[in-house]
Amino acid sequence: MVKAVRTFRVTPSLPPQLAPLTELAGNFRWVWDPGTREIFEWADRTLWQEVGGNPTAFLGRLSAARLAELSTDTAFLSRVDAVRKDLQSYLTGSRWAQSQDPAPPAVAYFSAEFGITEVMQVYSGGLGVLAGDHLKAASDLGLPLVGIGLLYRHGYFRQLLDADGWQREQYPDLNPYDLPLTRLEDEAGSRLLVEVELAGRTVAAQIWKADVGRVPLLLLDTDIDVNHPDDRQVTDRLYGGDAEHRLRQEIVLGIGGVRALEVARQAGAVTIDPVVFHANEGHAGFLQFERILRLMRDGLDFDQAIETARASVLFTTHTPVPAGIDRFDRGLMEAYFSGFAEQAGVSIEQVLKLGQEPGDDGLGVYNMAMMGLRLSAGANGVSKLHGQVSRGMFADLWPGVEPDEVPITSITNGVHASTWTGEEMTAVYDRVLSPDWSHNPEAWKLTHNITDDQIWRARGRARERLVTTARTWARQQAERRGESSSTLAWTESILDPDALTIGFARRFATYKRATLLLSQPDRLRAMLASTERPIQFIFSGKAHPKDDGGKGLIREIMKFSNEEGIRDRVLFVEDYDMAIARTMLAGCDVWLNNPRRPHEASGTSGEKSVLNGGLHASVLDGWWDEMYVPAGNLTPPNGFAIGSRTHHPDPDQQDAADAAALFDLLERIIIPTFYDRSDGPLPRRWLACVRASLTTNGPKVLASRMVQDYATELYTPVAIRAERLTADGGKRALELAAWRGHLATHWSDVSIDKVELDHRAGALGDTREVAVDVTLGSVAPEDVEVQIVHGPLNADGTIQSATVQSLKGGNGRYSGVMDLDTSGEYGLTARVVPRHEDLRSWADTGLVTWAP
Repeated sequence: MVKAVRTFRVTPSLPPQLAPLTELAGNFRWVWDPGTREIFEWADRTLWQEVGGNPTAFLGRLSAARLAELSTDTAFLSRVDAVRKDLQSYLTGSRWAQSQDPAPPAVAYFSAEFGITEVMQVYSGGLGVLAGDHLKAASDLGLPLVGIGLLYRHGYFRQLLDADGWQREQYPDLNPYDLPLTRLEDEAGSRLLVEVELAGRTVAAQIWKADVGRVPLLLLDTDIDVNHPDDRQVTDRLYGGDAEHRLRQEIVLGIGGVRALEVARQAGAVTIDPVVFHANEGHAGFLQFERILRLMRDGLDFDQAIETARASVLFTTHTPVPAGIDRFDRGLMEAYFSGFAEQAGVSIEQVLKLGQEPGDDGLGVYNMAMMGLRLSAGANGVSKLHGQVSRGMFADLWPGVEPDEVPITSITNGVHASTWTGEEMTAVYDRVLSPDWSHNPEAWKLTHNITDDQIWRARGRARERLVTTARTWARQQAERRGESSSTLAWTESILDPDALTIGFARRFATYKRATLLLSQPDRLRAMLASTERPIQFIFSGKAHPKDDGGKGLIREIMKFSNEEGIRDRVLFVEDYDMAIARTMLAGCDVWLNNPRRPHEASGTSGEKSVLNGGLHASVLDGWWDEMYVPAGNLTPPNGFAIGSRTHHPDPDQQDAADAAALFDLLERIIIPTFYDRSDGPLPRRWLACVRASLTTNGPKVLASRMVQDYATELYTPVAIRAERLTADGGKRALELAAWRGHLATHWSDVSIDKVELDHRAGALGDTREVAVDVTLGSVAPEDVEVQIVHGPLNADGTIQSATVQSLKGGNGRYSGVMDLDTSGEYGLTARVVPRHEDLRSWADTGLVTWAP
């Protein structure tokens, strides 16, 4: 094909009366605002569907004749004006953040992927969709936030299944000029660039801006002619290539992202000045390298710059297993960061120690999660269970610190209701709840006013829409695989709009166990053969291109679904994306989730099902572990739990136990409850469970709740502390860095010499005096706190439900009185921990001395 040597942009020429359409198309709020989408459908419904709901492409293809008609259509123009005014009100009005005291700080949110819409596929799955929902919720709340990511020119792959059911990948070309994006340019119209060093070569990136409601999103793109051909490919594919390719992408994201933010602010494209930097997973960790160098240029040394830079950073981990963490070998790090070490005036070993894994004294591997934890003021997992798992997984970074005290907290993920709630349940909420139900948890207190009839009719319409759409999907897939059109009549009758419909859609990784039901195929066939209580399954999801195990799971499902008598009850939908997800989530009665516990950090698809009136059936993992409420004496369950929280060390036996539990759940509870019509034409017991789900989980699964939690529990405290540390030229940060260095050098001087305690048996309610003698050496008494840790004992002699109590004293002797408030065998130990008013937690230092 002939390649252009010069390029320029041709924009749609709209009549003046239709100019507001450009404004509406240019802000991604149309993704979650039905009124805006209705405008484009009104203009040309067929064309809107042809362009896949992309308003930029739509306006570029709208015919001159139709534009002329619309420019004189007073009803259309009036509606456009009303929607435009609504957008302006949304963008400028006071919202939740403006009512807070203190006001939430400005945040820069870095992520390797953002799932805003299927129209712009710069996401692969849950991490990206979560990041997109975070931006949307921040916009709804009026939180001052800017997103920073990468624009992948080939996005994530399109999935095609061959005749054998094996996944094949195709990488589409993503043209930014066909998207609601603006390239940042100077006054002369030249593109604004940032540069990064990649193994001794300067690589430039242009910056695209997306307006996600009130939130700007900056996307870096290296596919420009000034770069070497190899460097143009840095932002080619999301998670594409080898480890070196991933490293190059993460350097552009982190270091280039900080520079792009500065360029965008200078150009006026971003007006907020971030106080907090939020790294969404380790991919964004190198943002700290850029910030450290900038501080060193202002006169700080390496350790001082680290202390100052880390004060403003929040690190979120989404990884429940070590294998999911990015690691780079020493050779790669030396090739790409020797220049950084030279600029910082430190050795490469000092740089590598920032990502050092405990026990890796040879600094052979650089761990991005370890770097994220070392260079942040706060860290969190994405559900309560994941926080607990993370504290255990990373405990070696804080030797001597009890897992429960490891400084990693949790904020449970949520989902953006306006994006993920189908039109059927949206209509119900609009009638019954307050108008702000999509982002106000308080609105969900009115769910008791939703009637059984309203829920059942909405669910029926959504299920029928899913079945109708699924038949179209099935026909298109069969045609792509070469099936003759004369043999496709079966696609017109697959699935039943009145049958219990169960959905399973997510990334096909082996730990998610998509084929758990196939472990007992005869039992499954018997359920599917029922005509009295019909049941049907819809599967969808992609396996990573290099994950043959995940691809094998897809092939197993495809093989089973093609069996005679099965294919009208089991369907696998190819090329899972946000559009397919929305239709499935709206129409499925049950959302199935059966990973190996605790390998799912949070999982959010089930939360989306909740908002659509579906019931979640899941292993007690991720968010479900904390939100599942079993049946009480007078209350129904708010969903279904597969198995229990017990864990078997043999994965095969655990799989067998969970499969048995899942079949029992389906046969004895889920199917009978759905088809129970003993109280009339409606399944009253089922609907009671739906209402319990909406009441208990509706407000909890909102992304607005999640972002409010981030703002109040993490962003604001981090910002307040960072402001204190960086005031007066960073005086307190410098003092804290010096204090840390002194303590690290001299902590070996600290010892506990004696613990005095009356060992006689005591009665419940008694008190006991405790005295502890310590030696501090070169560590000052004001820099430590002496504590006792006491509580009832486990059978192995460890303390359970420990109480931590500070002692008073000096001159090497500390004492206090403890209450005996629990009967049984009781135990006590003592410890010395660091104390400094500018620490977020003593455990942050990793220093502690226990009684011998």
